[in-house]
Amino acid sequence: MSRQATSTDGHNIDRDRLVDLYRTMRRIRAFEEAAEKASITGQVGGAVHLSIGQEAIAAGVCANLRQTDQITTTHRGHGHCIAKGTDPGAMMLELFGKEGGTCGGKGGSMHIADFEVGMLGANGVVAAGLPIAVGAAHGAKLMGEDRVVVCFFGDGAINRGPFMEALNWATVFKLSVLFVCEQNGFASTTHSDAVTGGGGANARAESLGLEAHTVDGNDVAAVDALVADLIPRIRGGSGPMFLSANTYRLKGHTSMDPALYRDQDQAAAQWDVDPLIRAADELRRLGLADSDLAAIDSAATGEMSRVSEAADAADTPALEHAFADIQDVGAPVWEAQS
Repeated sequence: MSRQATSTDGHNIDRDRLVDLYRTMRRIRAFEEAAEKASITGQVGGAVHLSIGQEAIAAGVCANLRQTDQITTTHRGHGHCIAKGTDPGAMMLELFGKEGGTCGGKGGSMHIADFEVGMLGANGVVAAGLPIAVGAAHGAKLMGEDRVVVCFFGDGAINRGPFMEALNWATVFKLSVLFVCEQNGFASTTHSDAVTGGGGANARAESLGLEAHTVDGNDVAAVDALVADLIPRIRGGSGPMFLSANTYRLKGHTSMDPALYRDQDQAAAQWDVDPLIRAADELRRLGLADSDLAAIDSAATGEMSRVSEAADAADTPALEHAFADIQDVGAPVWEAQS
């Protein structure tokens, strides 16, 4: 049976805990606003997919993970990376294609990875992170390790083959995976409901034997509370679980997308349930002063402004680095002609 988590609006959360979650969300928002600006000005080439409006999911989930736990993410993965502990400075260098980026400046926004904090990689192919997460979890099981793997993906991924394959494999081998579907209502520029048959993500998960839950993905306290219950159970050997987090992508599919395919009144109304506004309101209720909130906001904005300026000024990688990290197994051998 699918399980519905009741939104807490933070009423049962410790204020210090909520402050930490808010700080993470604010840093994610500031990073993405800086990345959006750099994309529009042409400082960042290629597509930049923003998760503005979805920060509560990344913050609430990753706050319950150990550094040794692992995650996989998507083309819309900046928030997950920051919440898991990846350095925003190295991330911004990567977006700018500069030396010192998380992937040497060669991967860009859609291919950030940071193995040191368990971030196994963003992925530009929809649903491609699911089998990677399952493979990592199977490896942990074979090695007798108790780490948990969290797989983040969006609505569109549930209609692709790897979704079924990954959930099936995780269930059959009782792997320690938490599948997190960020249900923002769209698969790229298409309404998810228009291209999804049946009962949706949770129904499909349950048909493969997973325990499935739903949470208000704009309520960071609710996400935090539910995941705090699920992760220890998964780590203890319960097998994989599934979480649908309902949210809304406040920006277009990419930084250049005006999102005119959306109902504009509905899109505007979604800013009223912005997860950062909700968390800030709850912190005020818990006694945090506006000056304290402003200090958190200012620190996040300042940090991301600095890393953006540093990335713009940084050197591009030397040309010979283009041939590093390239698999050449099976490549032809060119012999000198006499």
